[in-house]
Amino acid sequence: MNFDFSDDQKQLRDQARKFLAEKCSPKAVRIVLDGKAPYDKELWKGLAEMGFLGVAIPEEFGGAGAGHLELCVIAEEMGRAIAPVPFSSTVYLAAEALLIAGSEAQKKKWLPAIASGDAIGTLALFEGKGNPAPKNVKLTAANGVLNGAKKPVADGAIADFAVVAARTGSSGRDGDISLFLVDLKAGGVEVKGLTNLDPTRGQAEITFKDCKAEPLGAAGEGWSILTQVLDRAAVLCAFEQVGGADRALEMGRDYALDRIAFGRQIGSFQAIKHMLADMYVSATLARSNSYYGAWALSTNAAELPEAAAAARISATQAFQHCAKNNIQVHGGMGFTWEFDCHMYYRRANAMALGLGSLTYWEDQLIDRMRKKNAA
Repeated sequence: MNFDFSDDQKQLRDQARKFLAEKCSPKAVRIVLDGKAPYDKELWKGLAEMGFLGVAIPEEFGGAGAGHLELCVIAEEMGRAIAPVPFSSTVYLAAEALLIAGSEAQKKKWLPAIASGDAIGTLALFEGKGNPAPKNVKLTAANGVLNGAKKPVADGAIADFAVVAARTGSSGRDGDISLFLVDLKAGGVEVKGLTNLDPTRGQAEITFKDCKAEPLGAAGEGWSILTQVLDRAAVLCAFEQVGGADRALEMGRDYALDRIAFGRQIGSFQAIKHMLADMYVSATLARSNSYYGAWALSTNAAELPEAAAAARISATQAFQHCAKNNIQVHGGMGFTWEFDCHMYYRRANAMALGLGSLTYWEDQLIDRMRKKNAA
């Protein structure tokens, strides 16, 4: 079993890295961080022109028809560059939900628009505090009309459409949840931007008042579909986190080699060596788990639920660990706005909550392994 990427996939990675180095420098990220623009529109357009937005979308729906391994490669580079675009909400969540459960008409309407960069999508699941769970879905759907609110919704303020989880039953079971597709530019929708830790990845509160919606997938199958979507997104986000962790490690290493204190490179001090070594171990462990997740995702293996949870856990820990220690390696300078360390720290902590907390995924891994062993 070979868990490495092919030569063509490595070439794609090099191409993506070169493109992002030119179009998504830290200076470009800061323009969004410090400015009023919610995302980098030119970068989004460029990603579409490069075919990166539709890399895993079938050719019949306007995509490149490559696959999830290629998408993992792109995701890693997006994480390295901490790209200020709605890539994860649109590609990992909305597009995957459409691929899993969308009708032919829904796919033809939205997938080509995603691939071309003309549409931004998102998943409206959370309703305030709490992890993903059927009991936490309070927004209701009846006769094709939604009522309720969702927050936080990733990139909700700029999204054109949303996949919305709604309650359609009262039995207390998973079958009470169904999914709906909503055009956010239509009536019955109110959107309010939220202040969050990482302004380059916006969050919003979306309120639905007698909002018309069309079913996505079969009634009562919403939670089953969501579980699949979240597992796929967990693997893809893990690659983003691995990319960010690796870049934070590189930043710390480079500074340790350049910074002179007491007549020596600070990288020669044992405390700094230990810190960098720990960062390397956590990033390498996360990469190993993410590669396993990529294999399971690309082959739709039975091991995907466990592999996705393991990738999510290790990558979340690695990115947070490396981003935090990168600041420590930089010392007092690492805490300043002028240095780029805080941008990775922001992204690491924001991504740690995007699909549910670390504790949630740890519980998921344990539960899934228990069920598998019991079977």
